[in-house]
Amino acid sequence: MAMAMAGRLGAMLVSSGLINEEQLKKALAVQQKEGGRLGSILVKMNFVPEEKLMMFLSKQYGVPYVDLGRFDIDANIVKLIPADVAQKYQIMPINRTGATVTIAMVDPSNVFAIDDVKFMTGYNVEPVVATEAGIKNAISKHYSLSSAIETVMTSLGDDKDVGVIHDEEDKVDVAKLKAEVEDAPVVKLVNLIMSDAVQKGASDIHVEAYEKAFRVRYRIDGSLYEVMAPPMKLRAALTSRLKIMAELDIAERRLPQDGRIKLKIKDKEVDLRVSVLPCLFGEKVVMRILDKSNLMLDLTKLGFEAKALKEFMDAITAPYGMVLVTGPTGSGKTTSLYSALQQINNIDVNIMTAEDPVEYNLSGINQVQMKDDIGLNFAAALRSFLRQDPDIVMVGEIRDYETAEIAVKAALTGHLVLSTLHTNDAPSTINRLLNMGVEPFLVSSSVIMILAQRLVRKACQSCKKPEKIPVQTFIDAGFSKDDAATVVSYKGEGCNTCNSTGYKGRVALYEVMPVKEEIKELILQGASALDIKKAAIKLGMKTLRMSGLSKVKEGLTSLEEVVGTTFAD
Repeated sequence: MAMAMAGRLGAMLVSSGLINEEQLKKALAVQQKEGGRLGSILVKMNFVPEEKLMMFLSKQYGVPYVDLGRFDIDANIVKLIPADVAQKYQIMPINRTGATVTIAMVDPSNVFAIDDVKFMTGYNVEPVVATEAGIKNAISKHYSLSSAIETVMTSLGDDKDVGVIHDEEDKVDVAKLKAEVEDAPVVKLVNLIMSDAVQKGASDIHVEAYEKAFRVRYRIDGSLYEVMAPPMKLRAALTSRLKIMAELDIAERRLPQDGRIKLKIKDKEVDLRVSVLPCLFGEKVVMRILDKSNLMLDLTKLGFEAKALKEFMDAITAPYGMVLVTGPTGSGKTTSLYSALQQINNIDVNIMTAEDPVEYNLSGINQVQMKDDIGLNFAAALRSFLRQDPDIVMVGEIRDYETAEIAVKAALTGHLVLSTLHTNDAPSTINRLLNMGVEPFLVSSSVIMILAQRLVRKACQSCKKPEKIPVQTFIDAGFSKDDAATVVSYKGEGCNTCNSTGYKGRVALYEVMPVKEEIKELILQGASALDIKKAAIKLGMKTLRMSGLSKVKEGLTSLEEVVGTTFAD
């Protein structure tokens, strides 16, 4: 029957001139092989734009087309239809007027879905048409966590009489707490928070307790968003459940603790690095999500421009020397280093890494986790590495003179050394090493490349629109007068795809500074960071701001994002 309906839809689309016979045949062949809706297949194969298809269906079935991304749905309306029914029929309740409920559907001719909703709710059904992506996003947004909270609330009863008495925190009955932790609704809620965070592409989950509030936030594309506020009475059980999963001590509530959780979420292996910190009104839990499937190890896709990528590739394939990656915490340094290691990870080289912590396991690379409490720090690991016949050494971070000195010596004795530093830009990294106590002649002869980087949010491709920005603002940001007159900055308006933020995903800005002869001379002369920067720009280096402006020209990000992330040159 589904095939017959698909055939009817296909015939209507052909007769209206939206697709041709050949395209219909190809789409029907894919449908027969893989299943799915014909409309979705036609959109995926780029035979018809999704919006045009929706407008066509709206006209054919005589029902309105609704853009769910711009629709505010009341939580009480969502409760009319259970999550499993919404998922089964790919429908979304969006409004109720009197005895009529309005349902957004991909296929408004699905009488079975309409009859089921009528029987279940007792209301008349008025269908409207919406895109499949819009309905999926709406289901994910409105059903994922709200239904779980509802289940927990129902299971645990009324919360009105719950008070918070902080003086009794230390007298918690551990046996009672363990029983609460194993309670099915709490387990379900914790699992749901984790799977929802992974599905939404979050990098961190924050579980925070305050005097009269308890909230969960996700960090997505570098910004924090509140996703739910569980009832206060769940605070101890939720936190303890996470501590048990991370194999931490639930009776210890006065000291910070660190652990790890390994999960399998929909055939994906995900590691969560867990940090528990005692705060004024309870413990705060932060989980860093390490999702291997999201790890981009292809250097060509990280945001490098052609010239910068060639220079970086030349440096990491050099026989010896030091390559430094700099930038603040969370600027993607680890990803750049892992990508570089993956690029040079061949059977004929011995690669050793000292990391704190080891974020991802890379096959064929010998990774060592630092343990400061027993004396295994970067300097000690680096010394041992040099007795392990290495070709390439990666040190997580150069924090002190001792580590810097050993790294420099390793680079001068025939090893390729990769490491990170916390500096604002590439030229100031030289001064940082000199301030640590490394001699200028050692810096100039060992360092072959410095890479500074930042991450900026990408404008959502689904809802981005040109911004109205005065020409002078473009000039002040660093564009030439000619470019400022023609360049267009795009910014997302906010839709379901980007959780109404206007941004989806991130791209890196790179400042690549090869240490050429002219730079070496300046280092030996004790030149300032500013002098080194001017010389590097003359030699063809693009600064972080220049890299950001080129991303604006490409339509990847907004001018506001670049100006807020980089310093003017």
